[in-house]
Amino acid sequence: MDQQKAAGFLMGLTYAAGAGGLGWAFSTAFSASPDLRWPCFLAVGIAGILSWVRHSLLNRGDAARMGWDSGTTNPFQVEVGLANLAWGVLAVVAALLTWGLAVYSACFLVFGFYMAFVTAYKAIRSANGHPEEWRWVFPAAAFATLLIVAGSAGFSAIP
Repeated sequence: MDQQKAAGFLMGLTYAAGAGGLGWAFSTAFSASPDLRWPCFLAVGIAGILSWVRHSLLNRGDAARMGWDSGTTNPFQVEVGLANLAWGVLAVVAALLTWGLAVYSACFLVFGFYMAFVTAYKAIRSANGHPEEWRWVFPAAAFATLLIVAGSAGFSAIP
């Protein structure tokens, strides 16, 4: 399998992890005692680590998948992957070590704010001569909103 196909496959797994974790989060987030431990592990941890693999290890294939292939490795793309790895590892460690609702909620918020900023960037880029970016604006905005709502719901349940 070439890098572009592998990156596309991993993007699908990332969507599945994010959607599954968010669905799980919303099944508990608004209860009297929400438990975001495993939803955080899946939606933030696994999605973050898969994003690191795509952006950093399969960077050329991922760039081609996104239509950004410059023919060389882009160090900034690798750096973005490392940011994904940072919150992914935080979420996995937090879940495995049972660090608590405040940490799980913060993990959702960090990922959500990142996605909100990505959404803003893509909207600005779309308005400035790159209309192909619009296809990412609404899905990214929806994902950002759901992550932020899940994290906020967790924080609001802390006495």
